[in-house]
Amino acid sequence: MHHPGATRPTPPVPTSADRGTGAGQADLVIRNAAPAIGGPAALAVRAGRIVGATADPRGSADWTGPSTEVVDAGGGTLLPGFVDAHVHPVTAGRNMLTVDLAGAPDADAYLSRIAAWVQAHPGDGWVTGGGWSMEHFPGGLPRREVLDAVTGGRPAFLYNRDVHGAWSNTEALRRGGIDHTTPDPADGRIERDPDGRPAGMLHEGAAYAFETDVLPAPGVDDLAAAILAAQTRLHAWGVTSWQDAWVTPDSARAYHSLAVDGRLRSRTVGALWWDRHRGLEQLDELADRRDALRHSTFAPTTVKIMVDGVLENSTGALLEPYCRCDGMPGADRGLVYVDPEILSPAVDLLEQHGFQVHLHAIGDRAVRMSLDAVQHARTRRPDPGLRHHIAHVQVIDPADLPRFAALGVTANLQTYWAQHEPQMDELTAPFLGERRTALQYPFRTLADSGAGLAMGSDWPVTTADPLRQLEVAVRRRDPDDRDSPVFLAGEELSLDTALRAFTAGSAAVNHDPDAEDLSVGSRADIVLTDVDLAALEGRIADARVVLTVVDGEIVHQA
Repeated sequence: MHHPGATRPTPPVPTSADRGTGAGQADLVIRNAAPAIGGPAALAVRAGRIVGATADPRGSADWTGPSTEVVDAGGGTLLPGFVDAHVHPVTAGRNMLTVDLAGAPDADAYLSRIAAWVQAHPGDGWVTGGGWSMEHFPGGLPRREVLDAVTGGRPAFLYNRDVHGAWSNTEALRRGGIDHTTPDPADGRIERDPDGRPAGMLHEGAAYAFETDVLPAPGVDDLAAAILAAQTRLHAWGVTSWQDAWVTPDSARAYHSLAVDGRLRSRTVGALWWDRHRGLEQLDELADRRDALRHSTFAPTTVKIMVDGVLENSTGALLEPYCRCDGMPGADRGLVYVDPEILSPAVDLLEQHGFQVHLHAIGDRAVRMSLDAVQHARTRRPDPGLRHHIAHVQVIDPADLPRFAALGVTANLQTYWAQHEPQMDELTAPFLGERRTALQYPFRTLADSGAGLAMGSDWPVTTADPLRQLEVAVRRRDPDDRDSPVFLAGEELSLDTALRAFTAGSAAVNHDPDAEDLSVGSRADIVLTDVDLAALEGRIADARVVLTVVDGEIVHQA
């Protein structure tokens, strides 16, 4: 993987003297693309590299020979491959291979899918998976008894779509030893009935501890199968490389095994998980893991620190208290998972160990803490070029907006969230209040301030389809309800800015200049859409990816 300042190898460009001999011909030529946006109108690939690019849609006859594969773009758009800067392929792949509830329209559909899976997989083993949405249950809280009715006495544990809580049935809670006497963990909450009995919802640390301590642990082969399932889906969406935002020791070993045997086709940066129950003593272990497992397509060179939770369950960290349904402010300002006394020295020491830091910050207090931690490191040394980034940035206090550019911190945007949806209208805005609701997802303001922008899906929380994400970035509306109100007008991104964030911006975060553009000499990670994106007037989700190329090889063709 190339790093800032690295020189790209540039294969010789075929000449007319090579034409037809096979000595200099391209392996792949793509012609007749729309030249207006994103990249060239025609290009040539040989040995995994772009060896020719032109604004002439017809390309050059000098690129082709008897064995050249020629693709007619039909007026579609050629782009560098999309780089997803915050995604969870292991979780998404495991959902795909177990009970996948993503995209189901309501609670009844969830129950039908669960019942069908149980019937198709007889036995007494665990029912696991996830992807359900909180808005489909009163108060965002599903009940254990409802799950009992379709699981036939088997234990069931199903993460919601944001993976910050899990729906558990009675048998699962029994096996976990969770009853009315079980205390809440410091970093989570057990949802309870009035008599104190667990109701069926485990929030944050309560869910994560349950997964670690109670569920059967998947093997490395299971995790590798999940990664491969996710890789196939990502390639179909045009994602050619990514940063996995939650890499455990086992999933790191799974990635490494796939890299070694060549099945990990896409370059992946792994964000090693910072154990929030431990302190600075884990730094040497993280460095040892990075050094032992790094490979040509897997670079575990980042550390992920989760600073807070999410707003929907009041665990996102706010500067001022949450509002309550009666209109009165509550006393709760959310949860902080890593105290500032640990966070600032952690970022400083991670820099000393050569790690990039990937921070999860949803609320304005968590964003400020993250920026403060980077600023602490900047007072001790000049910017080391590690490209720290803060993901999600749902609420940013206006005073902190210019600090991203000033500190060289990249804003890692999940643009699909910036729309009106039931979860936003029912479980977020009422508890933020009018003033803070208007501060959400200030993408245009960040761009105008000079902040670096990257884009990531957070899949399986929401879709990893870049075209749907790009539409929300430029229109701030649900692609399935285009007449809905614009969500906080004025914060829309231009198409060009959004595309650069999802390609060059994310590639920069991954220290991969080869993936930033389609210039001659770049690695041939390429996406072709079926139509000219510039002609869609922002309705980008109407397009589809028809060709995905990774390292010069076609990995998806519609």
